[in-house]
Amino acid sequence: MRHLISPLDFSVEELDTLMNVANDIENNPDKYAHACEGKKLATLFYEASTRTRLSHEAAMLNLGGSVLGFSSADSSSAAKGESVADTIRTVSCYADIAAMRHPKEGAPLVASKYSSIPVINAGDGGHQHPTQTLTDLLTIRSLKGRINNLTIGLCGDLKFGRTVHSLIYALSRYEGIEFYLISPKELRLPDYIKEDVLDKKNIKYKEVIRIEEALPELDFLYMTRVQKERFFNEDDYIRMKDFYILDAEKMAKAPEEMYVLHPLPRVNEISIEVDNDPRAAYFKQAQYGVYIRMALILNLLNITV
Repeated sequence: MRHLISPLDFSVEELDTLMNVANDIENNPDKYAHACEGKKLATLFYEASTRTRLSHEAAMLNLGGSVLGFSSADSSSAAKGESVADTIRTVSCYADIAAMRHPKEGAPLVASKYSSIPVINAGDGGHQHPTQTLTDLLTIRSLKGRINNLTIGLCGDLKFGRTVHSLIYALSRYEGIEFYLISPKELRLPDYIKEDVLDKKNIKYKEVIRIEEALPELDFLYMTRVQKERFFNEDDYIRMKDFYILDAEKMAKAPEEMYVLHPLPRVNEISIEVDNDPRAAYFKQAQYGVYIRMALILNLLNITV
């Protein structure tokens, strides 16, 4: 039995296989419609979510399985003080696989140590978001035909953004990757990621404040929102939340073959006028999220179609 706690839990070769299955699911959905018949997915979401929770549930339903779970800590026994360890032990009696989102870093890892079913980390605090990373990798490969030899701009909240952290760890294993780290000084990428990943692997990166400086050089622009829930001081959040707004004027400076990604939800950081630009790929990205989660569920349950 294996779990997905970090995007590094799968080798590059295993990721390729997973993405191949996801592409096959996209092209042949009927082939997989009954693959998980009789199987149950538990969604244990201690933190609010739309896309991540519903895409996991859609993935299991598309595979012919069923879902159960809770969508906030207040609607679970966590409100009574139950530990993550006890929750997962109990849920293991009811379901075949579980997806957990938790505001505390490391909670899904703790759950995996006490679980008798596979555990998927669906986001833990500002730490990791591996299924979003799988989604991002599938989207990048599907749009460009490769993952190596790309220049990626990461824009917005690079300090608390778990999607950004996970993506950097994952992309660091591919050749020829370069990063533009676009953020205000207050929201720069943590030093430990720069030192332990980028510097250690000699990956080229440039830290800039102005998005216009990076745009002409990019294959992908990965936008993120400034996350109110990660700030202790509301004044700091208000000051930062509109620091970057991608609009049609800025998009005019970007290459015609560049794509815009966003893990969603967006607030103000991408103007709705960008939605009609053929380079806007963030809703397509959300669809790829269902395919890759279907492939992941099959993998963790050892089901071959």
